[in-house]
Amino acid sequence: MSGIDRRRFLGAGATLAGSAFVHGGALAAAEPQTAAAAAPAIPEFELAELSIADLSAGLAAGRWDSLRLVELYLERIAALDAGDRGTHAVAEVNPDAVDIAVERDRERKEGKLRGPLHGIPIVIKDNIDTGDRMRTTAGSLALGESIAPRDAAAVERLREAGAVLLAKTNLSEWANFRSNRSSSGWSGRGGQVNNPYALDRNPCGSSSGSGVAASAGYAAAAVGTETDGSVTCPAAMNGVAGLKPTVGLISRRGIIPIAHSQDTAGPMGRTVADVALLLGALAGEDRDDVATAASRGHLESDYRRLFGARALAGARLGVARNYFGWHAEIDRQMKDVLRALAELGAELVDPAEIPHRGDTDDAELEVLLYEFRNDLNLYLRNLPDRGQPRTLEALIAFNLAHASEEMPWFGQELFERAQAKGPLSEGAYVGALAKCRTLTRAEGLDAVLSQQRLDALVCPTMGPAYLTDWVNGDAYGGSVTSPPAVAGYPHLTVPAGFVHGLPWGLSFIGPAWSEAKLLSYGDAFERATRARRSPAFLPSIPLA
Repeated sequence: MSGIDRRRFLGAGATLAGSAFVHGGALAAAEPQTAAAAAPAIPEFELAELSIADLSAGLAAGRWDSLRLVELYLERIAALDAGDRGTHAVAEVNPDAVDIAVERDRERKEGKLRGPLHGIPIVIKDNIDTGDRMRTTAGSLALGESIAPRDAAAVERLREAGAVLLAKTNLSEWANFRSNRSSSGWSGRGGQVNNPYALDRNPCGSSSGSGVAASAGYAAAAVGTETDGSVTCPAAMNGVAGLKPTVGLISRRGIIPIAHSQDTAGPMGRTVADVALLLGALAGEDRDDVATAASRGHLESDYRRLFGARALAGARLGVARNYFGWHAEIDRQMKDVLRALAELGAELVDPAEIPHRGDTDDAELEVLLYEFRNDLNLYLRNLPDRGQPRTLEALIAFNLAHASEEMPWFGQELFERAQAKGPLSEGAYVGALAKCRTLTRAEGLDAVLSQQRLDALVCPTMGPAYLTDWVNGDAYGGSVTSPPAVAGYPHLTVPAGFVHGLPWGLSFIGPAWSEAKLLSYGDAFERATRARRSPAFLPSIPLA
């Protein structure tokens, strides 16, 4: 949950928003900082920027087998993820990954190919259930020994598609819904995830480990989850593509929840094509998740079907100017971005402002607090009893009893506020949910898209990565994640440029079920601009 400004909700003020944490890329210091040392020696890595299609072709040609891919990615993780200068993106390596890879190789030799993900190593966020020997903890020590009774629906689909589940990724604990002063990417289980472009910079949350793992080349691609910004924010800040799909396109069963009205899994990868392939495996109806019934008639056999150099030709793109302003240099670079979109054939409608910016903030938080208490209690109640907390109230007590490990830097104000809420039948919840849907759908995205006959909206996703600060928490300056998150509509971010060596992303936002169209736009833009660059794992941004 990164798209919401928790301080604004909780009255703590937005004192960091205008500081050097988010402006100019300077080394502003919440804690003592030094100028960047020389870049660490990064080992050459043959898989670093290879796409899923490249890996599949290599497997077919016998360049590698799946077992070798697993070995190479594990070597990469061992070299770059741990230690004082590590990224800390991986929470746990799957002890069965080698065996799975061997089985996929056996199937390949027998001519039994499951699809484009056959034998491809994928990492998933540590709030997605796996019914195996890996734990599912949401980053919390309270669930440190929690083994899910079965795979999440999304994991079942990945296994059926032939993917090798390589590891669970670290995250912002409880998907960043615990405190108003949290540091995105920090969890009691895994510590602080670090941005691979500058290790003292924040990776954004809560799918921070998934974004870093995809960017750093720890796997072919990654799966995160989003309630508001938790796929698109770490994708943008870590230089990868990420899609928050329409709520209901991917089953929510087996994902540790924040709020059922906004929660969804989402794919992240170094290319838009990788995101599309992963989405194809994840998407589908699930009788155990009623929201997926709405996807009937909207599912695609291949989310790349609209890809092509002319995908943007004739597309009407609205320029959401009221979601500019994250950084002056990004606004300057957006002139070139818009020129590139026009040269690719897009018709730009400029401006096309998204209505009601900020008007849903209080109502959204109210909805999330109510649903978190209801949904999390249900999830915890259904876990096998291994002595772990079975209610939100018990989690609060656990954190108090283990404050030195769980709350060394920030508290659990959101937990406490959620615990004070009542059932979902209460008028405060019903009214807040209705307000959110009206202002973001009928009077929000639906209004601007239909009135101006737009295929999608474009704008910068957010600013560049800020310094990690455990004392004050995130110096989060805002983003465009909330309108599509609250509406439940798709949002794609694609690498678009750099500010002082830190990546930023371009957002494509469309109506419900427009994933194939948005992905084709992002792919065409990506192929024309080639904006992504591999991370250098610098200790910090060098002083000029």
